[in-house]
Amino acid sequence: MKKEVLRMEAWLEQLYKKIEGKIEAECKRIGGRIPYWTKDGIYAEDYAVKDIYWWTNGFWPGILWKMYYATGKEEYKRHAQEAEKTLDGALHGFMGLHHDTGFMWLHSAVADYRLTGSEESRVRGLMAANILAGRYNPAGSYIRAWNQECVKEGEDCTGWIIVDSMMNIPLLYWASKELKDPRFYNIAKNHADTIMRTLVREDGSCGHIACLNPDTGELERILTGQGYSNTSSWSRGQSWILYGFALSYRHTGNAAYLETAKRTAHYFISNITLTEYIPLCDFRQPDQPAYLDASAGLCAACGLLEIAEHVEEGEKALYRKHGERIVKAISEVCCNWDPNVDSIVQQCKVDYHGSGNRQTDLIYADYFLVEAVLRLLNKDFLIW
Repeated sequence: MKKEVLRMEAWLEQLYKKIEGKIEAECKRIGGRIPYWTKDGIYAEDYAVKDIYWWTNGFWPGILWKMYYATGKEEYKRHAQEAEKTLDGALHGFMGLHHDTGFMWLHSAVADYRLTGSEESRVRGLMAANILAGRYNPAGSYIRAWNQECVKEGEDCTGWIIVDSMMNIPLLYWASKELKDPRFYNIAKNHADTIMRTLVREDGSCGHIACLNPDTGELERILTGQGYSNTSSWSRGQSWILYGFALSYRHTGNAAYLETAKRTAHYFISNITLTEYIPLCDFRQPDQPAYLDASAGLCAACGLLEIAEHVEEGEKALYRKHGERIVKAISEVCCNWDPNVDSIVQQCKVDYHGSGNRQTDLIYADYFLVEAVLRLLNKDFLIW
């Protein structure tokens, strides 16, 4: 057993060195620009220009802050702060923002504040938290997901919530502690309760979009969203749920959240063992086309490692073991380690039906790889 642990530690250190080399090379090329995915192996588009409101715009600065914490190299800090300042265009533009302010400013401004004590960054984070809290509907006990222009003509998304929101509400838990103001905490908790009631199924699977009555919060229908069907199990949605509820347990101590995280984790584990720890895009998709989504696996790995921090000693090994196996499988099968090519993690899928049949790389897949490896090496700091 001890030899196995030592082998894993040695392997993780080698993997970390490869990550460090890759991110250092990318940092020199990209600087404070904001990438999303590559074209011909290059981060050709700067999303600060293409779409300043895009929900993934915080993940590159998040990677840089993680690397700064692990290495102390000033260039990571400098470029993370450049990207953070660029995001002021979204913060002050306001109208294009949705419920993804957590993804955008936890990884930029709040990370900056936690590591440097920057008051300017603290204010940015609190502004973002207030925007998120402003989307709360007390009549239905939920945070609205999108603005009307984001959905098809004829649809009314006033009462729509999505599983991704569980990864955004840690911004509210942070703001509540920072300001000693329970309003943010209660909004986050009420929303988590609504997600648990409407989108988490008995078998541990989950839906993506719940359409609620905006006056009562009652569930009216489930929509497919980015999965295969209304009754299927979109794997990245599963990862948002299992990690998000584990984080809500960390911030609240509510045992129901930990049990929900564990139940959804067991469902995830039972499915990825069938595909050698690289998840399908949707666990209930047809045999063909056989889309994969490595980003879902890496997010889930971080969630499994989070769960491991909150369970009894006898259970810890279960969650850590499967988290390690996901990271190992994806790093060996789905990663491009050429420092001259942008992005690390390949074999991702934005959604089952969209983007044609394209398997791609995604900036948040790289983020969750970095977080998972640093967690396993005890070199991480909590962004969520």
